Amino acid sequence: MTRPSGRNPADLRSVELITGYAKHAEGSCFAKFGDTHVLCTATVEERVPGWMRGLGKGWVTAEYGMLPRSTDSRMDREASRGKQSGRTQEIQRLIGRALRAVVDMKKLGERQVRIDCDVIQADGGTRTASVTGAYVALHMAMQHLVDLKLLKELPFTDTISAISCGIYDGTPVLDLDYAEDSVAGTDANFVLTGNGGIVEIQGTAEQAPFSEAEFQELLNLAKSGCTDLQAAQKKALGL
Repeated sequence: MTRPSGRNPADLRSVELITGYAKHAEGSCFAKFGDTHVLCTATVEERVPGWMRGLGKGWVTAEYGMLPRSTDSRMDREASRGKQSGRTQEIQRLIGRALRAVVDMKKLGERQVRIDCDVIQADGGTRTASVTGAYVALHMAMQHLVDLKLLKELPFTDTISAISCGIYDGTPVLDLDYAEDSVAGTDANFVLTGNGGIVEIQGTAEQAPFSEAEFQELLNLAKSGCTDLQAAQKKALGL
């Protein structure tokens, strides 16, 4: 089996996590997974949603969107349609859930951090690149609060990253690009913590059902890939 990119089955694409990309945001990361490029920013607000007032804890939420020419043909802005697609809502909820899974909301206090993930260029794996880059942006925003002495310590309980896996041409592979994703027999996304905890798994057989053994192979690939992504996150953050 030869992958279109020439990579081995267990190889990630070239990954770059560029911090400080948006100078006005409390935290920002330009996440590049091969030709998938996502700008992730974190904005701190000294308030929480109305339903959380007086509870003594904070909130982390996310929004996701794709620019009109992030794909090979122009798509309409969702704002011009008057509503978000089901896919967009699903992905931004995934990003928010992933980040909240590793934040102690009581330590955050009554403030909200809003994450924006904007896809500049799409070539498969935009949601996993968004989760991975969003954690870096969020970490920077939390460090900003510590530096201002608004927080005593970083409120993280763990790290979080995400990666796609799939069965391409009968072989389990890591980090699918669009050429693979569009024809994969099975497509899966894994959101994992640094300590090996599972936050979310999305897996779908696009053709024949996949076996438990094949699922285990995909999980093993995801664990290996996320270990490399966590190292990249730490390097980007200077940890």
